[in-house]
Amino acid sequence: MDEQSEYVLRTMEERGVRFIRLWFSDVLGSLKSMSIAPGEVEGALTEGVGFDGSAIEGFARVFESDMVAHPDPSTFQILPWRSHDGVATARMFCDIRMRDGSPSFADPRFVLKRAMQRAADAGFTFYVHPEIEFFLLKQLQPPVPLDGGGYFDHTMLGEGTDFRRDAITNLEAMGIAVEFSHHEGAPGQHEIDLRYADSLTMSDNIMTFRTVVRELAIRHGIHATFMPKPFTDYAGSGMHSHVSLFEGDTNVFYDAADPYHLSRTARQFIAGLLRHAPEVTAVTNQWVNSYKRLAGGDEAPAYVSWGRANRSALVRVPQWTPGKTSSARIEYRALDSGVNPYLAYAVLLRAGLKGIEEQYPLPPEAEELMWSMSARERRSMGIEELPRNLDGALRLMEGSELVAETLGEHVFEHFLRNKYGEFDAYRRQTSQWELDRHIAVM
Repeated sequence: MDEQSEYVLRTMEERGVRFIRLWFSDVLGSLKSMSIAPGEVEGALTEGVGFDGSAIEGFARVFESDMVAHPDPSTFQILPWRSHDGVATARMFCDIRMRDGSPSFADPRFVLKRAMQRAADAGFTFYVHPEIEFFLLKQLQPPVPLDGGGYFDHTMLGEGTDFRRDAITNLEAMGIAVEFSHHEGAPGQHEIDLRYADSLTMSDNIMTFRTVVRELAIRHGIHATFMPKPFTDYAGSGMHSHVSLFEGDTNVFYDAADPYHLSRTARQFIAGLLRHAPEVTAVTNQWVNSYKRLAGGDEAPAYVSWGRANRSALVRVPQWTPGKTSSARIEYRALDSGVNPYLAYAVLLRAGLKGIEEQYPLPPEAEELMWSMSARERRSMGIEELPRNLDGALRLMEGSELVAETLGEHVFEHFLRNKYGEFDAYRRQTSQWELDRHIAVM
């Protein structure tokens, strides 16, 4: 047994862990969980825990349903909000394998690991820093914001401020470092930014983050939602993600000689993101509701462009601390908070790597706000539009070799099938907007 597994067993005994939850994600990014007793953990670490994969969204067909969850001991953490009176609950994320020990091609964690290995083969490690927005609500149906605050508001926001403090305390108790938090622009909307980590660790952290926020909201007698745009009149919830590539301890996005301090590698990575953005959007924005946020204007990107100070651009190059080359990064702004992080970061990494491998040229910087330009002006600059709805995004994804290769056949086919079904169900609905606009005049 390796050192990490021994640490798990020792910590369980020292901390009085009585319940161990094994976590993993289905293809759509929903957290799945099963609980085992302390006496079963050693066997789980060496042999895994079998389960019926046909019952999990996108995992397996009935005749190939036997799957095994193998806990990753490096992800062992006590759940602070579930631990009291000397009785603790812990969790570990799992890698999903087949009975013969081979990786399950339906496991989103494996999809990201495969993309990360491609980067590692080129000498790179992929780091991510997300800004996660969400709404706190007094009630879900109809949704009512917890507060009437705005961007960076501080006064008279006791409940939301106390909630963020509680959430950050629990996250940091689990080893998830928080860099920043504040009230966002819409009533009831909040943001918590997680400190940089490699993309697999960060994806695990995002899954944990969403669980912490939802569980603590219930304990506070309120509700939390990561729905991209629950309110027509307010901005949606994004998950702007700052990304960078490192070779060992060296940030390969930095070049002191470049006017923008962007290395050739960084420029090619951005060019890869831009060229493949339309075809990966179904993965980075996977819900019907995601496109209501992208259509909202302001800081939600709808066009394929890059810039520095331009917050309407799809890819932004933030300013970083002079002399601190490790902070060189780029920001991809399309992702929303309802994404499956394993799949989203996998396709973004592969798109950027493709730009490096094929040496894509970087198009000119867009300095004007995209929403203030006319369609003719955007066309004259060669600025492409992101898909306007989920159906359009799926049609582009369906023809994408890059997405098919990144996700693998199983996840690719299931994702398309499930999401086409979602859009078909959506387009059959009669909305309140249609009734308000037409029923009295037709």
